[in-house]
Amino acid sequence: MSKVKTTFVCNNCGSNFPKWQGQCTSCKSWNTISEEVVLQPKNNTWETKGVKNIKSSTPQKISNIVYKEEDRLVTSDTEFNRVLGGGVVPGSLILLGGEPGIGKSTLLLQIAIRLPYSTLYVSGEESQSQIKMRANRMDHESDDCYVLTEISLEGIFKQIEKTKPQILIIDSIQTLKTELVDSAPGSVSQIKTCTSELINFAKKTSTPVIIIGHITKDGNIAGPKILEHMVDTVLQFEGDRNHVYRILRVNKNRFGSTNEIGVYEMNIKGLKEITNPSEILISKKNQELSGNAISATIEGMRPFMIEVQALVSTAVYGTPQRSSTGYNSKRLNMILAVLEKRVGFRLASKDVFLNITGGISVEDTALDLAVVAAVISSNEDIVLNEKYCFAAEVGLSGEIRPVQRLEQRITEAEKLGFSKIFISKFSKLNISPKSIKIIYLSKIEDLINNLN
Repeated sequence: MSKVKTTFVCNNCGSNFPKWQGQCTSCKSWNTISEEVVLQPKNNTWETKGVKNIKSSTPQKISNIVYKEEDRLVTSDTEFNRVLGGGVVPGSLILLGGEPGIGKSTLLLQIAIRLPYSTLYVSGEESQSQIKMRANRMDHESDDCYVLTEISLEGIFKQIEKTKPQILIIDSIQTLKTELVDSAPGSVSQIKTCTSELINFAKKTSTPVIIIGHITKDGNIAGPKILEHMVDTVLQFEGDRNHVYRILRVNKNRFGSTNEIGVYEMNIKGLKEITNPSEILISKKNQELSGNAISATIEGMRPFMIEVQALVSTAVYGTPQRSSTGYNSKRLNMILAVLEKRVGFRLASKDVFLNITGGISVEDTALDLAVVAAVISSNEDIVLNEKYCFAAEVGLSGEIRPVQRLEQRITEAEKLGFSKIFISKFSKLNISPKSIKIIYLSKIEDLINNLN
């Protein structure tokens, strides 16, 4: 009998070591190395189960290769198609990550039951009756969607041979196990081996595979980092569970742009696509209130308007509070310091609270000018015109700096009926808008003068 081979693997990055040690020398994490038993048979799992339609590949000169556009499998979800670059590419492996309860399973089940293709939905976390109960809430039936509750990769490939699906969905990769590796499901070896087998199956049968991946407390996809390098597309489903809006981002895409996002609204019937986010992210008010400003921002390739809310009040305790939701708190402190130093606003003894409506987080620096306007509005208790919007970055010397893709921001603001947009004096424009007036600013003092 052959000796059992063991290896020590870092659960964070997947690095191998000959013996146990406290710290991983690759990712510098502590107490993440564990011993795993590795057993590698000669044959691959999916090939031993008789999966047909395998395509062979031979080396060719690059000059002789004829390129043709892949016929994508278009889903009924326009936001999902937009993020992927037009649809699902045959033979691709897509990894979808996100926090527990954010709606990953709901999103993929919703897509599966509305696809006009034969789909196999494999769940290692829920029973068939639980999945059916969720499908009933979506109020949609399908004769092309098959549901399988299985965690054995060998059993999954056996059912693939019978059903011959055009799309395979796995929920989730951390629950699968294979006989190729003698370790528990969710271990680094199991995740790597199962993913590798699914990639081989997808590439050689041209069957797209979508897998769900859990994330760690740091927000990274659980398992080795090499998992994200192995797959073709990495999607991140994010949002606040206390709010109804969700954003689908693409972190990696071998078949399209990584600058696209999809916006959804969670309701009792599943996830509703939001084709115009600007209308839902700007609150409708019956009375005029201070501390509100609208920013023309861009997420991915999509421009939309977002509302910034600020509250400046006298500090109750000795140390003033600085709190921001959906906006970088360090950048807020920087902007407050600029207002204190360059403009003369006395904010050192005041509490400042900042909120981005809709429960989403924005990293666009064009939000800076709207933050300044909202803080000034709340501090001075003046109401900003609801038809004004802002799009510029604020520098440490108080100058107003230009931002990228300004034409798209102005076009979106004009389409939504805004009367003025405040931008940097140093911006270069190639358009001449008709119904919106452009206000050019060079420093923060210019903003204060134009708001009065």
